[in-house]
Amino acid sequence: MGTTLWLEKEAQIDAVTAISGSGPAYVFLFIEALQEAAAELGFTPDQARTLSLETFLGAAKLASQSTEDAATLRARVTSKGGTTERAILVMENAGIRQIIGQAAQAASLRSRELGEELGKMGSRGTI
Repeated sequence: MGTTLWLEKEAQIDAVTAISGSGPAYVFLFIEALQEAAAELGFTPDQARTLSLETFLGAAKLASQSTEDAATLRARVTSKGGTTERAILVMENAGIRQIIGQAAQAASLRSRELGEELGKMGSRGTI
């Protein structure tokens, strides 16, 4: 299931692991945080779950069906001086891009480390 992506270099496997292998957990963390925020705003757990999941599913569906990149889509739903702009500003000021980048780098590095450990084990005939 899913899309096949041809890699030019074997070393890219660690990067794929960081994005696609670990990516679902990143998405779940974002949904979890959105649910917690919804609950803090007064929604029941069921309402918070529904709002968060439907929002994420709708945005993902729009992104997958659009020829526009994510930055353009985000700009289209962000009104100047509006609520979304204010929320995005908070996330940007908190360093969300750097955090995501650092997380992906850490996952890629760990993937490489695990590959090296597995290679060492294999060369000793232990697997």
